[in-house]
Amino acid sequence: MKEMRIGNGFDVHKLEAGENIVLCGINIKHNKRLIGHSDADVGLHSLTDAIFGALGKGDLGHWFPPNDDKWKDANSEIFLQKALNFMKQEKYMISNIDLTFICERPKISEHSKKMQSNLARLCSIKSKRVNIKATTSEGLGFTGRDEGIAVMTSILLTKV
Repeated sequence: MKEMRIGNGFDVHKLEAGENIVLCGINIKHNKRLIGHSDADVGLHSLTDAIFGALGKGDLGHWFPPNDDKWKDANSEIFLQKALNFMKQEKYMISNIDLTFICERPKISEHSKKMQSNLARLCSIKSKRVNIKATTSEGLGFTGRDEGIAVMTSILLTKV
């Protein structure tokens, strides 16, 4: 039996007035934008943390500290590539990704196929290994008041 590793990722960012939002590397027209030190792509941050977690490599803040100006407005694909490089060095492959958005808007179902395809491309895996879904918080808390977006990610890595 091949060695397997499970990782969990979680990230959250505030919303403010804007014209678009970037989720899983996809630019989506929206009346708000996410606030963060980097590009605030909450989906890629959560996925990156899940990979780091599965490998026992800490978290996003360890590798890309938010107080380091080097990462100001950085494209989150850079962060994901770092995690994927660790994964390849340790000879793991992604078996599957399950990513859940927690938000009222935008409606993730309208964009999930594009996000799925983009994550598959970025991770060099087949789209069927990536699942994107969403839930609301029924008007409760900061996500329910449309003040932010949270994402949970689970990932299974298998030794090559």
